[in-house]
Amino acid sequence: MTGATAPLQEFCRIIQGGRHGLSGNDFVPRGYPAYGAGGMNGFLSSYEFDEPAVILSAIGARCGKCFYADGKWTSLANTQLIFPDRERADPKFLWYQLNNERRWHRSGTGQPFIKPADVKSHPVFLPPLPEQQRIAEILDKADALRAKRRAALAQLDTLTQSIFLDMFGDPATNPRGWRESMLLGDVADIVSGVTIGRKLDGKSTRTVPYLAVVNVQDRHIDLSVTKTTEATEDEIQRYRLERSDLLLTEGGDPDKLGRGSLWNDELAECIHQNHVFRVRLRSKELTPLFLNWLVGSQRGKKYFLRSAKQTTGIASINMTQLRSFPLLVPPLSRQRDFAKQVSAVDALKTTHLAGIAEVDALFASLQHRAFRGEL
Repeated sequence: MTGATAPLQEFCRIIQGGRHGLSGNDFVPRGYPAYGAGGMNGFLSSYEFDEPAVILSAIGARCGKCFYADGKWTSLANTQLIFPDRERADPKFLWYQLNNERRWHRSGTGQPFIKPADVKSHPVFLPPLPEQQRIAEILDKADALRAKRRAALAQLDTLTQSIFLDMFGDPATNPRGWRESMLLGDVADIVSGVTIGRKLDGKSTRTVPYLAVVNVQDRHIDLSVTKTTEATEDEIQRYRLERSDLLLTEGGDPDKLGRGSLWNDELAECIHQNHVFRVRLRSKELTPLFLNWLVGSQRGKKYFLRSAKQTTGIASINMTQLRSFPLLVPPLSRQRDFAKQVSAVDALKTTHLAGIAEVDALFASLQHRAFRGEL
Protein backbone atom coordinates (compact mmCIF):
# COMPACT_ATOMS: atom_id res chain seq x y z
CA MET A 1 0.00 0.00 0.00
CA THR A 2 1.21 3.50 -0.74
CA GLY A 3 0.54 6.58 1.31
CA ALA A 4 2.16 9.41 3.16
CA THR A 5 1.77 11.14 6.51
CA ALA A 6 0.11 14.55 6.56
CA PRO A 7 -0.88 16.96 9.37
CA LEU A 8 -4.61 17.33 9.92
CA GLN A 9 -4.62 21.01 8.99
CA GLU A 10 -3.46 20.11 5.48
CA PHE A 11 -6.68 18.36 4.55
CA CYS A 12 -9.18 19.19 7.32
CA ARG A 13 -11.21 22.13 8.56
CA ILE A 14 -10.75 22.28 12.34
CA ILE A 15 -12.93 24.42 14.61
CA GLN A 16 -13.80 24.65 18.28
CA GLY A 17 -17.01 22.97 19.40
CA GLY A 18 -19.81 24.55 21.41
CA ARG A 19 -19.55 28.03 19.89
CA HIS A 20 -23.31 28.49 20.24
CA GLY A 21 -23.00 28.41 24.06
CA LEU A 22 -25.58 25.66 24.57
CA SER A 23 -25.13 23.01 27.26
CA GLY A 24 -26.92 20.17 29.00
CA ASN A 25 -29.35 22.70 30.45
CA ASP A 26 -30.73 23.12 26.92
CA PHE A 27 -31.30 19.43 26.21
CA VAL A 28 -34.68 18.29 24.92
CA PRO A 29 -36.22 14.77 24.98
CA ARG A 30 -35.98 14.48 21.19
CA GLY A 31 -33.93 16.41 18.71
CA TYR A 32 -30.48 16.47 17.16
CA PRO A 33 -27.54 14.61 18.74
CA ALA A 34 -25.23 16.87 20.77
CA TYR A 35 -21.60 15.74 21.12
CA GLY A 36 -19.41 16.81 24.03
CA ALA A 37 -16.18 15.63 25.60
CA GLY A 38 -17.97 12.48 26.80
CA GLY A 39 -19.56 11.58 23.49
CA MET A 40 -23.21 11.90 22.49
CA ASN A 41 -24.55 13.54 25.67
CA GLY A 42 -28.12 14.39 24.73
CA PHE A 43 -30.32 16.19 22.20
CA LEU A 44 -30.79 19.82 21.19
CA SER A 45 -33.69 21.36 19.28
CA SER A 46 -31.48 22.74 16.48
CA TYR A 47 -28.46 21.50 14.58
CA GLU A 48 -25.17 23.07 13.51
CA PHE A 49 -23.87 20.65 10.92
CA ASP A 50 -25.16 18.30 8.27
CA GLU A 51 -21.95 16.52 7.31
CA PRO A 52 -19.71 13.83 8.81
CA ALA A 53 -16.92 14.83 11.21
CA VAL A 54 -14.68 13.58 13.97
CA ILE A 55 -15.33 15.10 17.40
CA LEU A 56 -12.22 15.20 19.56
CA SER A 57 -12.56 15.30 23.35
CA ALA A 58 -10.09 18.12 24.06
CA ILE A 59 -10.22 18.58 27.85
CA GLY A 60 -10.31 16.18 30.80
CA ALA A 61 -9.07 12.73 31.76
CA ARG A 62 -10.29 11.21 28.48
CA CYS A 63 -8.99 13.90 26.15
CA GLY A 64 -7.93 12.25 22.93
CA LYS A 65 -11.08 10.12 22.77
CA CYS A 66 -12.84 10.68 19.44
CA PHE A 67 -16.44 10.27 18.30
CA TYR A 68 -17.92 9.98 14.83
CA ALA A 69 -20.87 12.21 13.88
CA ASP A 70 -22.91 11.98 10.72
CA GLY A 71 -26.18 13.45 9.51
CA LYS A 72 -27.54 16.48 11.36
CA TRP A 73 -25.86 17.13 14.70
CA THR A 74 -24.46 19.81 17.00
CA SER A 75 -21.47 20.25 19.29
CA LEU A 76 -20.81 21.15 22.91
CA ALA A 77 -17.88 22.80 24.68
CA ASN A 78 -14.51 21.16 25.35
CA THR A 79 -14.32 19.62 21.88
CA GLN A 80 -12.45 20.18 18.64
CA LEU A 81 -14.34 19.41 15.43
CA ILE A 82 -12.45 17.90 12.52
CA PHE A 83 -14.06 18.04 9.06
CA PRO A 84 -12.01 16.23 6.39
CA ASP A 85 -11.84 17.21 2.75
CA ARG A 86 -13.97 14.38 1.33
CA GLU A 87 -11.85 14.25 -1.83
CA ARG A 88 -8.74 13.46 0.20
CA ALA A 89 -9.92 11.64 3.31
CA ASP A 90 -12.70 9.23 4.21
CA PRO A 91 -14.35 10.47 7.47
CA LYS A 92 -14.79 6.99 8.93
CA PHE A 93 -11.19 6.04 8.12
CA LEU A 94 -10.04 9.24 9.79
CA TRP A 95 -12.10 8.51 12.92
CA TYR A 96 -10.74 4.99 13.27
CA GLN A 97 -7.21 6.38 13.10
CA LEU A 98 -7.70 9.36 15.41
CA ASN A 99 -9.63 7.49 18.11
CA ASN A 100 -6.51 6.53 20.04
CA GLU A 101 -5.95 8.52 23.24
CA ARG A 102 -2.31 7.45 23.50
CA ARG A 103 -1.38 9.07 20.18
CA TRP A 104 -2.40 12.60 21.18
CA HIS A 105 -0.04 15.06 22.84
CA ARG A 106 -1.57 16.30 26.08
CA SER A 107 -0.73 19.45 27.98
CA GLY A 108 -1.51 20.31 31.61
CA THR A 109 -1.47 18.05 34.66
CA GLY A 110 -4.50 18.21 36.94
CA GLN A 111 -6.82 18.92 34.00
CA PRO A 112 -5.11 17.66 30.83
CA PHE A 113 -6.02 19.25 27.52
CA ILE A 114 -5.03 19.19 23.86
CA LYS A 115 -3.92 22.48 22.35
CA PRO A 116 -5.62 23.57 19.11
CA ALA A 117 -2.15 23.91 17.55
CA ASP A 118 -1.43 20.26 18.41
CA VAL A 119 -4.68 19.21 16.76
CA LYS A 120 -3.72 21.02 13.56
CA SER A 121 -0.23 19.52 13.46
CA HIS A 122 -1.33 15.99 14.43
CA PRO A 123 0.13 13.58 11.83
CA VAL A 124 -2.16 11.14 10.02
CA PHE A 125 -1.39 8.24 7.70
CA LEU A 126 -3.14 9.13 4.46
CA PRO A 127 -3.11 6.49 1.70
CA PRO A 128 -5.12 6.99 -1.51
CA LEU A 129 -8.85 7.47 -0.95
CA PRO A 130 -9.90 4.03 -2.32
CA GLU A 131 -7.50 2.38 0.13
CA GLN A 132 -8.96 4.42 3.00
CA GLN A 133 -12.46 3.33 2.06
CA ARG A 134 -11.39 -0.31 1.83
CA ILE A 135 -9.78 -0.15 5.27
CA ALA A 136 -12.78 1.64 6.78
CA GLU A 137 -15.07 -1.09 5.41
CA ILE A 138 -12.92 -3.83 6.99
CA LEU A 139 -12.87 -2.03 10.35
CA ASP A 140 -16.63 -1.40 10.13
CA LYS A 141 -17.24 -5.14 9.81
CA ALA A 142 -14.94 -5.94 12.72
CA ASP A 143 -16.55 -3.23 14.85
CA ALA A 144 -20.04 -4.54 14.01
CA LEU A 145 -18.96 -7.98 15.21
CA ARG A 146 -17.78 -6.43 18.50
CA ALA A 147 -21.14 -4.68 18.88
CA LYS A 148 -23.05 -7.95 18.33
CA ARG A 149 -20.97 -9.71 20.97
CA ARG A 150 -21.66 -6.98 23.50
CA ALA A 151 -25.36 -6.93 22.67
CA ALA A 152 -25.51 -10.69 23.28
CA LEU A 153 -23.81 -10.21 26.65
CA ALA A 154 -26.35 -7.53 27.60
CA GLN A 155 -29.16 -9.92 26.65
CA LEU A 156 -27.74 -12.50 29.06
CA ASP A 157 -27.93 -9.94 31.87
CA THR A 158 -31.59 -9.37 31.00
CA LEU A 159 -32.16 -13.12 30.93
CA THR A 160 -30.99 -13.54 34.52
CA GLN A 161 -33.37 -10.82 35.67
CA SER A 162 -36.21 -12.54 33.81
CA ILE A 163 -35.39 -15.88 35.44
CA PHE A 164 -35.48 -14.27 38.89
CA LEU A 165 -38.88 -12.64 38.31
CA ASP A 166 -40.28 -15.80 36.73
CA MET A 167 -39.26 -17.97 39.66
CA PHE A 168 -40.06 -15.61 42.54
CA GLY A 169 -42.38 -12.92 41.20
CA ASP A 170 -41.80 -9.25 41.92
CA PRO A 171 -40.43 -9.11 45.49
CA ALA A 172 -41.83 -5.58 45.90
CA THR A 173 -45.40 -6.94 45.83
CA ASN A 174 -44.76 -10.63 46.69
CA PRO A 175 -47.51 -12.02 44.41
CA ARG A 176 -46.52 -15.63 45.29
CA GLY A 177 -47.14 -15.03 48.98
CA TRP A 178 -43.69 -16.10 50.19
CA ARG A 179 -43.13 -16.01 53.96
CA GLU A 180 -42.28 -12.50 55.23
CA SER A 181 -41.83 -13.10 58.95
CA MET A 182 -38.05 -12.56 59.17
CA LEU A 183 -35.70 -9.60 59.05
CA LEU A 184 -32.16 -9.69 57.68
CA GLY A 185 -30.72 -9.25 61.17
CA ASP A 186 -32.52 -12.45 62.26
CA VAL A 187 -30.60 -14.65 59.82
CA ALA A 188 -27.26 -12.93 59.23
CA ASP A 189 -24.29 -11.36 60.98
CA ILE A 190 -23.80 -7.83 59.64
CA VAL A 191 -20.65 -5.85 60.29
CA SER A 192 -19.09 -2.63 59.06
CA GLY A 193 -15.43 -2.73 58.07
CA VAL A 194 -12.14 -1.17 59.07
CA THR A 195 -11.76 2.62 59.16
CA ILE A 196 -9.06 3.69 56.73
CA GLY A 197 -6.63 6.25 58.17
CA ARG A 198 -7.37 5.43 61.82
CA LYS A 199 -4.60 5.84 64.42
CA LEU A 200 -2.78 2.60 65.19
CA ASP A 201 -0.59 3.97 68.02
CA GLY A 202 2.44 1.83 67.21
CA LYS A 203 0.55 -1.49 67.09
CA SER A 204 2.03 -4.34 65.10
CA THR A 205 0.45 -4.41 61.63
CA ARG A 206 0.87 -5.81 58.15
CA THR A 207 -0.29 -4.75 54.72
CA VAL A 208 -3.54 -6.26 53.43
CA PRO A 209 -5.84 -5.43 50.48
CA TYR A 210 -9.25 -4.02 51.27
CA LEU A 211 -12.52 -3.53 49.40
CA ALA A 212 -13.76 0.05 49.04
CA VAL A 213 -17.13 1.23 47.77
CA VAL A 214 -15.82 1.48 44.21
CA ASN A 215 -15.00 -2.24 44.22
CA VAL A 216 -18.56 -3.30 45.11
CA GLN A 217 -20.68 -3.00 41.99
CA ASP A 218 -24.14 -4.30 41.17
CA ARG A 219 -23.75 -8.09 41.45
CA HIS A 220 -20.07 -8.10 40.57
CA ILE A 221 -16.77 -7.26 42.24
CA ASP A 222 -14.51 -4.85 40.34
CA LEU A 223 -10.86 -5.29 41.27
CA SER A 224 -9.41 -3.10 38.51
CA VAL A 225 -8.27 -0.74 41.28
CA THR A 226 -7.36 -2.45 44.54
CA LYS A 227 -5.91 -0.57 47.48
CA THR A 228 -4.12 -1.80 50.59
CA THR A 229 -3.99 -0.67 54.20
CA GLU A 230 -2.12 -1.46 57.39
CA ALA A 231 -4.14 -3.59 59.83
CA THR A 232 -3.50 -5.56 63.00
CA GLU A 233 -3.90 -9.34 63.04
CA ASP A 234 -7.04 -8.91 65.16
CA GLU A 235 -8.55 -6.56 62.59
CA ILE A 236 -7.63 -8.85 59.72
CA GLN A 237 -9.35 -11.78 61.40
CA ARG A 238 -12.40 -9.65 62.28
CA TYR A 239 -12.89 -8.17 58.80
CA ARG A 240 -11.51 -10.93 56.59
CA LEU A 241 -13.90 -11.88 53.80
CA GLU A 242 -15.13 -15.42 53.29
CA ARG A 243 -16.66 -17.02 50.21
CA SER A 244 -20.37 -16.14 49.76
CA ASP A 245 -20.22 -13.06 52.01
CA LEU A 246 -22.67 -10.47 50.65
CA LEU A 247 -21.07 -7.02 50.41
CA LEU A 248 -23.33 -3.94 50.37
CA THR A 249 -22.40 -0.30 50.01
CA GLU A 250 -23.33 2.13 52.74
CA GLY A 251 -24.53 4.85 50.38
CA GLY A 252 -24.03 7.10 47.39
CA ASP A 253 -26.51 8.10 44.71
CA PRO A 254 -30.07 7.25 45.83
CA ASP A 255 -30.59 4.88 42.89
CA LYS A 256 -27.49 2.92 43.95
CA LEU A 257 -28.85 1.97 47.39
CA GLY A 258 -28.89 -1.80 47.86
CA ARG A 259 -26.01 -2.23 45.42
CA GLY A 260 -24.02 -5.28 46.34
CA SER A 261 -22.27 -8.45 45.28
CA LEU A 262 -21.08 -11.78 46.61
CA TRP A 263 -17.45 -12.38 47.47
CA ASN A 264 -16.07 -15.46 45.69
CA ASP A 265 -12.50 -15.51 47.02
CA GLU A 266 -11.27 -13.25 44.25
CA LEU A 267 -8.21 -12.57 46.43
CA ALA A 268 -6.50 -15.00 48.79
CA GLU A 269 -6.89 -12.53 51.65
CA CYS A 270 -8.95 -9.36 51.78
CA ILE A 271 -10.81 -7.19 54.30
CA HIS A 272 -13.39 -4.43 53.77
CA GLN A 273 -13.57 -0.78 54.76
CA ASN A 274 -16.19 0.79 56.99
CA HIS A 275 -18.33 2.11 54.10
CA VAL A 276 -18.96 -1.47 52.98
CA PHE A 277 -21.24 -3.76 55.00
CA ARG A 278 -20.49 -7.47 55.16
CA VAL A 279 -23.53 -9.73 55.45
CA ARG A 280 -22.76 -13.34 56.43
CA LEU A 281 -25.72 -15.72 56.55
CA ARG A 282 -26.06 -17.98 59.56
CA SER A 283 -29.42 -19.44 58.50
CA LYS A 284 -29.86 -22.34 56.08
CA GLU A 285 -33.23 -21.00 54.90
CA LEU A 286 -31.67 -18.56 52.45
CA THR A 287 -28.95 -18.92 49.84
CA PRO A 288 -26.45 -16.06 49.45
CA LEU A 289 -27.27 -15.67 45.74
CA PHE A 290 -31.00 -15.30 46.32
CA LEU A 291 -30.31 -12.80 49.11
CA ASN A 292 -28.09 -10.76 46.78
CA TRP A 293 -30.85 -10.56 44.18
CA LEU A 294 -33.54 -9.88 46.78
CA VAL A 295 -31.66 -6.96 48.34
CA GLY A 296 -30.92 -5.54 44.89
CA SER A 297 -34.53 -5.92 43.70
CA GLN A 298 -37.20 -3.22 43.73
CA ARG A 299 -38.17 -4.45 47.19
CA GLY A 300 -34.71 -3.57 48.44
CA LYS A 301 -34.45 -0.28 46.58
CA LYS A 302 -37.82 0.94 47.84
CA TYR A 303 -37.03 -0.07 51.41
CA PHE A 304 -33.64 1.65 51.43
CA LEU A 305 -34.95 4.81 49.77
CA ARG A 306 -37.69 4.97 52.38
CA SER A 307 -35.29 4.37 55.26
CA ALA A 308 -32.11 6.14 54.16
CA LYS A 309 -30.76 9.43 55.34
CA GLN A 310 -30.51 11.77 52.34
CA THR A 311 -28.52 14.98 52.00
CA THR A 312 -27.68 16.94 48.81
CA GLY A 313 -28.36 14.01 46.51
CA ILE A 314 -26.43 11.49 48.63
CA ALA A 315 -28.24 8.72 50.49
CA SER A 316 -26.86 6.39 53.16
CA ILE A 317 -28.10 3.52 55.28
CA ASN A 318 -26.94 2.43 58.72
CA MET A 319 -26.57 -0.89 60.46
CA THR A 320 -29.97 -0.71 62.15
CA GLN A 321 -31.77 -0.12 58.87
CA LEU A 322 -29.92 -2.94 57.17
CA ARG A 323 -30.72 -5.39 59.96
CA SER A 324 -34.38 -4.42 59.69
CA PHE A 325 -34.63 -5.26 55.99
CA PRO A 326 -37.80 -7.40 55.53
CA LEU A 327 -37.03 -10.71 53.88
CA LEU A 328 -38.96 -13.02 51.60
CA VAL A 329 -38.31 -16.72 52.16
CA PRO A 330 -39.22 -18.95 49.19
CA PRO A 331 -38.62 -22.71 49.42
CA LEU A 332 -34.93 -23.54 49.61
CA SER A 333 -35.25 -25.95 46.68
CA ARG A 334 -36.43 -23.09 44.45
CA GLN A 335 -33.56 -20.87 45.59
CA ARG A 336 -31.09 -23.63 44.75
CA ASP A 337 -32.68 -24.15 41.35
CA PHE A 338 -32.27 -20.41 40.72
CA ALA A 339 -28.58 -20.70 41.59
CA LYS A 340 -28.16 -23.52 39.06
CA GLN A 341 -29.80 -21.49 36.31
CA VAL A 342 -27.69 -18.43 37.12
CA SER A 343 -24.58 -20.61 37.01
CA ALA A 344 -25.56 -21.76 33.51
CA VAL A 345 -26.06 -18.17 32.36
CA ASP A 346 -22.74 -17.16 33.93
CA ALA A 347 -21.01 -19.93 31.96
CA LEU A 348 -22.46 -18.45 28.77
CA LYS A 349 -21.27 -15.00 29.87
CA THR A 350 -17.75 -16.34 30.34
CA THR A 351 -17.83 -17.73 26.81
CA HIS A 352 -19.09 -14.42 25.40
CA LEU A 353 -16.47 -12.43 27.36
CA ALA A 354 -13.74 -14.64 25.91
CA GLY A 355 -15.19 -14.05 22.46
CA ILE A 356 -15.29 -10.31 23.03
CA ALA A 357 -11.64 -10.34 24.12
CA GLU A 358 -10.70 -12.21 20.94
CA VAL A 359 -12.66 -9.82 18.70
CA ASP A 360 -11.20 -6.79 20.51
CA ALA A 361 -7.70 -8.18 19.98
CA LEU A 362 -8.48 -8.75 16.30
CA PHE A 363 -9.83 -5.21 15.94
CA ALA A 364 -6.74 -3.72 17.64
CA SER A 365 -4.48 -5.77 15.36
CA LEU A 366 -6.36 -4.62 12.27
CA GLN A 367 -6.09 -0.99 13.37
CA HIS A 368 -2.38 -1.33 14.07
CA ARG A 369 -1.72 -2.87 10.68
CA ALA A 370 -4.03 -0.50 8.82
CA PHE A 371 -2.33 2.67 9.99
CA ARG A 372 1.14 1.28 9.36
CA GLY A 373 0.23 0.59 5.74
CA GLU A 374 0.22 -3.21 6.22
CA LEU A 375 -3.44 -4.07 5.72
